[in-house]
Amino acid sequence: MTLAVWPKMERLLKEIAPKVRTYRRELHRIPEESFQEFRTTEYLLKTLDALSAATGEKLTVHRPAPTGLVAVFSKDRGPTVGLRADIDALPQREETGCDFASVRDGFMHACGHDGHMAILLGAAEALMSARDYWSGEARFIFQRAEELHPGGARELAAGGWLDGLDFVLATHLWSTLPVGTIGLTAGPFMAAPDNFILTVRGQGGHAAMPDKTVDPVVIGAHVILALQTVVARQIDPLQSAVLSVTGMTGGGAHNIIPDEVALKGTVRVFSEELRPLLREKIAAAAGGVCAAFGAKCTTEFIEGYDVVTNDADLTDKLRAVFAEALPDVDVRPAAPLMCGEDFTDDQRSAPGVIFLTGAGNPALGAVYPQHHAKFQIDEGSLTVGLRALSAGALALLAPPA
Repeated sequence: MTLAVWPKMERLLKEIAPKVRTYRRELHRIPEESFQEFRTTEYLLKTLDALSAATGEKLTVHRPAPTGLVAVFSKDRGPTVGLRADIDALPQREETGCDFASVRDGFMHACGHDGHMAILLGAAEALMSARDYWSGEARFIFQRAEELHPGGARELAAGGWLDGLDFVLATHLWSTLPVGTIGLTAGPFMAAPDNFILTVRGQGGHAAMPDKTVDPVVIGAHVILALQTVVARQIDPLQSAVLSVTGMTGGGAHNIIPDEVALKGTVRVFSEELRPLLREKIAAAAGGVCAAFGAKCTTEFIEGYDVVTNDADLTDKLRAVFAEALPDVDVRPAAPLMCGEDFTDDQRSAPGVIFLTGAGNPALGAVYPQHHAKFQIDEGSLTVGLRALSAGALALLAPPA
């Protein structure tokens, strides 16, 4: 990409930006849970079909799964660049009060995936319209089920839909980063999120006679406290890790001590080597406490996504591209996030980078974090994301043949 080409592209993106806002609002109204994004997929298919008709360019659309899609646009020989957006929503009742709020009670785009889809639709139109500016293959990946393990990226990789990529890019709208900024970081960027269930088995009985029981509720409380020492006292303080117990269930009537309770939680790390060590430490701590009180403990670990690691060379290249093409945007390093993402499966197929596009604006109420019922974005972030993703793609595709 050269400065001679980019001003032409910027004019095109300026025309596309209002459509991106419309896409986002229409998609925001129809959130769907992971693996069930049927109406969303239909919307994407119709929109891509309309873009093909409007640009006069052939876009080949593949359906690797019942929901989600991969759209391919090729022009002459050159690199293959994948651009990825996730399409699922969350089981969350929306409380934003916006006039394009979810029409599905109990479901909400509370993570920005509506914006990710809208940005990718805009980038698809831009690259199809700017066909004289580049050569190669642009692969637009609308991936289902990012929010629910095992996720949709794994099945795309297993089906060969990520094969042949030379590079892969994605952006994530981020409400705690100010609009007009981009967070770009090389190396480990999003954590491996594993979950656990610990079942404490004692002996129940009458609540008025606790001495005749082995009370799993009290023992469970001791287990929770013991787990807080695992990271604080058993892991190198220079290693990043989070261990949170997020729930205890069990029991029923007020006057009955139950036989067992279940504790659930999550543990997150940036080092793959730490994952088995932490599982061992969690099981040992919980088992030791239970044994001391005469109870038993079983542990179950649910493995989540692997660590998302941004390719260093590609990150450096994008930083230079953004400095050239987006001088009005504040491109800054972003602190690694303990959130999980299945973009790691894309990165196994090719050098890949996911960057944050700031979407926060206190004046508009866009201050709530991802997964909050009042999560909102400053829609100016859509234009920034559109420009950044398009600039990155153009820089990685070949010059015109």
